[in-house]
Amino acid sequence: MKIGFDNDAYLKMQSEHIKERISHFDNKLYLEFGGKLFDDYHASRVLPGFAPDSKLRMLMQLADQAEIVIVISASDIEKNKVRSDLGITYDEDVLRLMDLFRSKGLYVGSVVITQYSGQYSADIFREKLTRLGIRVYTHYVIEGYPSNIPLIVSDEGYGKNDYIETSRPLVVITAPGPGSGKMATCLSQLYHEHKRGIRAGYAKFETFPIWNLPLKHPVNLAYEAATADLNDVNMIDPFHLEAYGVATVNYNRDVEIFPVLNAIFERIFKESPYKSPTDMGVNMAGNCIIDDEVCKEASRQEIIRRYYNTRNDFLEGNVAQDCIYKIELLMKQAGITKEDRLVVPAALKLAEETGTPAAAIQLEDGSIITGKTSDLLGASAGLLLNALKELAGIAHEIHVISPSAIQPIQDLKTAYLGSHNPRLHTDEVLIALSISAATSADAKKAMEQLPKLRGCEVHTSVMLSDVDRKTFKKLGVNLTCEPKYESSNLYH
Repeated sequence: MKIGFDNDAYLKMQSEHIKERISHFDNKLYLEFGGKLFDDYHASRVLPGFAPDSKLRMLMQLADQAEIVIVISASDIEKNKVRSDLGITYDEDVLRLMDLFRSKGLYVGSVVITQYSGQYSADIFREKLTRLGIRVYTHYVIEGYPSNIPLIVSDEGYGKNDYIETSRPLVVITAPGPGSGKMATCLSQLYHEHKRGIRAGYAKFETFPIWNLPLKHPVNLAYEAATADLNDVNMIDPFHLEAYGVATVNYNRDVEIFPVLNAIFERIFKESPYKSPTDMGVNMAGNCIIDDEVCKEASRQEIIRRYYNTRNDFLEGNVAQDCIYKIELLMKQAGITKEDRLVVPAALKLAEETGTPAAAIQLEDGSIITGKTSDLLGASAGLLLNALKELAGIAHEIHVISPSAIQPIQDLKTAYLGSHNPRLHTDEVLIALSISAATSADAKKAMEQLPKLRGCEVHTSVMLSDVDRKTFKKLGVNLTCEPKYESSNLYH
């Protein structure tokens, strides 16, 4: 795949910039960390060359100076809020994050339960963490937040919150997801540090939108597409433009909250250290783009993928129709249509010709391979085998899995496991292929091609089962599906 982003330069530049920001204050910086630390696949898709764990690796370069504080909202614990990408609750994700940070040699200082107002489930979670030897602090709901600044910046506001004891210059505030209270935690700490005579600082690390790219740059449009359900809108930072005469890009929520933040800073410190939301950020990603055209095209493709994902989510009742309209508008702004995703017309053409579900994959060299539904295999399973044979240089008519090996699996599914669909799913065909690889040189050669599927584009003419979607995700394939169920059954 073409590279458009210098990841090594990013790691060096980003860590140095954060160190420089720490020096602006009394060697204490609270850094609100937005987005995903471990698996930022959106960034790696729109900035080819950006490693999904780049932000984590950058933090590891600051490991001796940094400690991590994980915050979670009591209301999210009470509601059993789930991370849609992982399928686990936010409180479970706190434990997962702690394990991951520690495994990388990063110090996790504590957990903060925010927006607490007596939730019983939050009390249980606090007790669980305490039994595990984890320090837990509590931050409370403040009436009139965030507009009642006299109350917020007082002993009855931030002053009522627990003071988080930290020991290192850089305190990274992260969370399982948005709305957890990261910013409020940072500001509460600034208040408490000031009461102790320490002039601590606050900064925000958010990869998107990229402040020094144009407003309508495809990378920034792709961010809007990714957050269509949050109603985020990119905009020129009016405060930065007024202060410096320079146009930079931010998003509506940061711009809207800045006057409040500024007033809080002034009430704590007598003067604000920042003149704009852009000033608060420390993101250097825009300076590490080495091929703008590569990143533009990657971002256009991401917008189309988001369009299809949103259409699927709408059909399943997970998002409002306004989200679809928003992404359609973004596609117009980017000058693209869904046919610009080349696997789309290929899959739809085969589906029309066969009258059954079909799929298409674009390999790294740009070639497009298709898969159709057969008596033995579903379209996605057939596609996988066709792609692996193409990559291995195996003739299409050669069976890498014997049909006689597939028949017993079909019998198991229908006769013993109660399935109405005898065709093999993607996970089943891969298991059958791995078994065949023990005795077949062709099957073994096909299996060895699996890593080459990572980053490839796939489109199917119908929405897939959870099993097939998860298999493609594990293979690192970028999947989209037509917003159409395979059957007319009401229960899917």
